[in-house]
Amino acid sequence: MAFTTPKGTTQTSMSDINVTPFVDVMLVLLVIFMVTAPLLESGIEVDLPKTKTVKVISEERVVVTIDKRQTIYVGNDPVNIHQLGDVIRKRLKSSDKAPVFIRCDQAVSFGAFAQVIDALKQANLTNINIVTEPLNTKGST
Repeated sequence: MAFTTPKGTTQTSMSDINVTPFVDVMLVLLVIFMVTAPLLESGIEVDLPKTKTVKVISEERVVVTIDKRQTIYVGNDPVNIHQLGDVIRKRLKSSDKAPVFIRCDQAVSFGAFAQVIDALKQANLTNINIVTEPLNTKGST
């Protein structure tokens, strides 16, 4: 389509779409998603102790977590220590031999850790495992 300018010259209209604003918006959205994606991870922040022997858990199990503030969670749900045994027994259904994994922040006192172990023992749960991170042994023999 042609049009005439006020000076009397004939020019054609630009029929291409300017994609620069579209690319700008997409790059801004990409940066926003890159920044917010790590924040969307669900889970409880726990600084696990490091050990040489670590067993990889490949299946979904019942996990008890004790965070830095000594809050106890079963999965991602906070639980009162007095109800811990009942909550875990409901999750395990009737399987007494199913493993229960304990994730405990290394800043938590041993007394709080021992209370959780005792609550599990009082609920007749005997297959209790402690979750740790692998010790970085690079550079050592």
